[in-house]
Amino acid sequence: MDRRFLGIVAIVLLVAFAGCGGTVSDGTPIPTDSATDGESATTESLSPQSSSDGSNGTEGTPSSSPNGTLSVHFINVGQGSSTLIVGPTDETILIDSGDWSDDGEDVIAYLERHNVDRIDHLVTTHPDADHIGGHEAIITHYETQADGIGAVYDPGITSSSQTYDRYLDAIEEHDVTLYETRAGDQISIDNVEVQVLAPPEGYIANGDRNENSIVLKLNFGRSSFLLPGDGESASERYLIDEYGSSLNTTVLSPGHHGSQSSSSAEFLDTTSPRIAVISSAYDSQYGHPHEEVLQRLEDRSIRTYWTATHGNIRMVSNGSAITVSTQQAGPIVASDLRDGEPIAPGAGDELEPRTIISATGTASALPDGGSSTPETRTPMSTTSPNADQESHLSIAEIHADAEGNDHENLNDEYIVFENTGDQALELGGWTVTDDAGNTYTFPNGYSLEANGRVTLYTGRGTDSDEQLYWGRERAVWNNGGDTVTVLNDVGDVVLEEEYE
Repeated sequence: MDRRFLGIVAIVLLVAFAGCGGTVSDGTPIPTDSATDGESATTESLSPQSSSDGSNGTEGTPSSSPNGTLSVHFINVGQGSSTLIVGPTDETILIDSGDWSDDGEDVIAYLERHNVDRIDHLVTTHPDADHIGGHEAIITHYETQADGIGAVYDPGITSSSQTYDRYLDAIEEHDVTLYETRAGDQISIDNVEVQVLAPPEGYIANGDRNENSIVLKLNFGRSSFLLPGDGESASERYLIDEYGSSLNTTVLSPGHHGSQSSSSAEFLDTTSPRIAVISSAYDSQYGHPHEEVLQRLEDRSIRTYWTATHGNIRMVSNGSAITVSTQQAGPIVASDLRDGEPIAPGAGDELEPRTIISATGTASALPDGGSSTPETRTPMSTTSPNADQESHLSIAEIHADAEGNDHENLNDEYIVFENTGDQALELGGWTVTDDAGNTYTFPNGYSLEANGRVTLYTGRGTDSDEQLYWGRERAVWNNGGDTVTVLNDVGDVVLEEEYE
């Protein structure tokens, strides 16, 4: 084991033996003055935050119909992996940073294009160079040119590579908090449950790096994302035995870049994903994704996206439906992925919405699709409780251009919805979305009376029958034109209106 990391682990163990529950009672980070070799990094033992009733008792707990959105970005880094998560209050998690050969350039560029000025949580799934290749550059960039790194999470298995050494050096140099992370821990971001499912204490598979990847599951309303790093057969076996059917997820990132050693039939049947996202190079020297995995995905009718052909992929969840946007259109039947055109990492093309998928299984193609290669999976059908009334919802007014500075006068930006029917419309769980994927969810139980109107304001206020407030900190609707899309509670497009 690397002696610097040994010093960090020693401090974590010391705290675990000296204090109740393995944490400092006031939550203060532990200075590492006593660490071996003069460690300057800060470490803490990260303990599970769950209570006996199954809730974590913090602001991070999601509701069944949460307000705001959760965005998960699968960044095209070629043969590697990097995933950005942006919570409803703009807290961020960056999982891995791509291959060493890029030195983090493409990831930093992507983060800057999406106005990420701070990384609250940087997760190292495992120390392979195609997952931590940009860590040193990203830590240095955010600590010296932006608003910093909140904390780094590492499974505690080291590597002798120079890439790993530089990563630890950056943590020490900038005094970034480092957590050794295990199953049962949670990463706290507002309104999203972020569970650490693996690795377990004591590790598995004789400490194999891939098999002991940090595995995260994000739960947001009825949607969820399962992100297993490079976990292979032993990791999947552990997850199935430990969690069983609770692994069920909306979106799965197949382990180890779609390698045949991962995504077993049993694992796919246990997790039952609606969507799979594979991150690897188009001409991967390892043959990722392997044909056996693609066939298993196709056999289960799992929509499959691949960063090599779809480019950067963004999934925005409102808790009940997920809007999928990609740089480039391409096949989504797994065995047809290689029929798509390759797209190079770092390409700056804008993301375009392709489809909307309900967290309960429904898929709705967006108008025009933006795709020359149609998505060929047949959508499942469901029926909304008031499907025969949905056509009665209309937009009476769009007021996008607030007086003065739009971002400072948010409640002068609003949309007026009208129920033109003769029966009340039950809108609880319905969503309003703009072209950028910003999403508002109508409160549970909200009903718009017959011939009634309701105004949705962008800013903050107290909801009433005739006035609803998004609670945003910045303006949503573009003054130069945008599209208002309304989805019902099963993800079907009910209303869409463009304005200029």
